[in-house]
Amino acid sequence: MRIAAKAALAVFALDQISKVAVVWGLDLYRRQEIDVLPPILNFRMAWNQGINFGLLSDDTEIMRWALVAVALAVSAWVWIWVKREKTGPAMQVLAGVLIGGALGNVVDRIMYGAVADFLNMSCCGIENPFAFNVADVAIFVGAIGLVLFAGKDQPPSKRRTKTP
Repeated sequence: MRIAAKAALAVFALDQISKVAVVWGLDLYRRQEIDVLPPILNFRMAWNQGINFGLLSDDTEIMRWALVAVALAVSAWVWIWVKREKTGPAMQVLAGVLIGGALGNVVDRIMYGAVADFLNMSCCGIENPFAFNVADVAIFVGAIGLVLFAGKDQPPSKRRTKTP
């Protein structure tokens, strides 16, 4: 599980560092918009009180703490599941990526009352109105990877052979 812990720590650090650098360092929280490589990459400040794409958005304290509790419960469940299944390195990395992203957003909810989203990407004439962050990408990649590769990354089992 060291692999999962290292992956979680790396994603958590990358998420928090990127938020501090962009939201506070580049003063995005006041500027609201910074065109980086338009339209492919832009910084657009959004305080997300819900889950992805603002779903279940509610500015009540109950919803804030409910989402913190859900993220912590899912993180704990994924950790226990991956540990119990004795998965290989790839599944541990995916679990760590998901957990690191979830914990990054938990810190935002605790510190700011909402998740700091700032990445906005559009392409090919389609304008994306949504903003996201490194943690959101990590949660998505980790969850999809765990679903797609569950059971395929098992380390070789140690079979007992019967001696006659």
